[in-house]
Amino acid sequence: MQRTSDYPPAPPALRARTFSCMGTVVSLTLPAALGADKLAAATAVVEQLFAGLDETFSLYRPDSEASRLARAEIALPEASEDMRRLYADAVGWRLLTEGAFTPERPDGVLDLSGIVKGYAIQEAGTSLLALGLRDWCLNAGGDVLVSGSPVLVSGSPVPGSPESAGREPWRAGIVDPEDRRTLIAGYPLGGRSGAKLALATSGSAERGDHIWAAGAGSGARPGSAAPVFRQVSVAAADIVTADVLATAIVAGGLPMLDRATDGWDIEVLAVRAGGELLATPGFRR
Repeated sequence: MQRTSDYPPAPPALRARTFSCMGTVVSLTLPAALGADKLAAATAVVEQLFAGLDETFSLYRPDSEASRLARAEIALPEASEDMRRLYADAVGWRLLTEGAFTPERPDGVLDLSGIVKGYAIQEAGTSLLALGLRDWCLNAGGDVLVSGSPVLVSGSPVPGSPESAGREPWRAGIVDPEDRRTLIAGYPLGGRSGAKLALATSGSAERGDHIWAAGAGSGARPGSAAPVFRQVSVAAADIVTADVLATAIVAGGLPMLDRATDGWDIEVLAVRAGGELLATPGFRR
């Protein structure tokens, strides 16, 4: 009789590939049954999309269009269609959040970093679906968008179809801002029809104070006012909404938290500066 230890290990259920872009690590995870070649090809598509957007919007690249705008070498009306469209989207979010989210720094420099990563994830998800991939998880520095389920079934159904109801969800973990090795909560994404597909986390725990407080005047600096929240996680139907509202709640504090939960179909887990947690019902289940 063969001993248990003699059996070959079970094949991995999931397979992932990573790359670095936009100052963070991006990972794409697929059911392992789809094969390594399909994962490599899909990751290459996602990486090319992220790299193209980074070349346009990064303020850390002196040759980017965003840097040329910051140096006043070109004006916004002369900018590319992508730049003008994303700026218009960001201005729309500024109106919707009553200034808690803004596309400009207090010194007046146009900075679309608060929306471009979510936009990149959204566009990458559209590309993955166009490739015929229905089950995947895309994670860019803790901002997560999923489709389908981590458990591949024969003839995997289209997300949102009646056949997709009741499938195993992806499970996203939220780290403790005081100890990055510890999870403070988890949230199921995808799997069933009508489930939230995106989770974004914003705050100072990963990158230090980098979010401008709502109402900060010219010359203000990140961290100049004591933040109400150390970290905010938002689950939503789409990644741009999740990403923007997480940033807006960190910047706008309790008034923006109330405005966001009243005005959007979202779930929120907020870590106050003192460590206390505020959670909507979806995070308390």
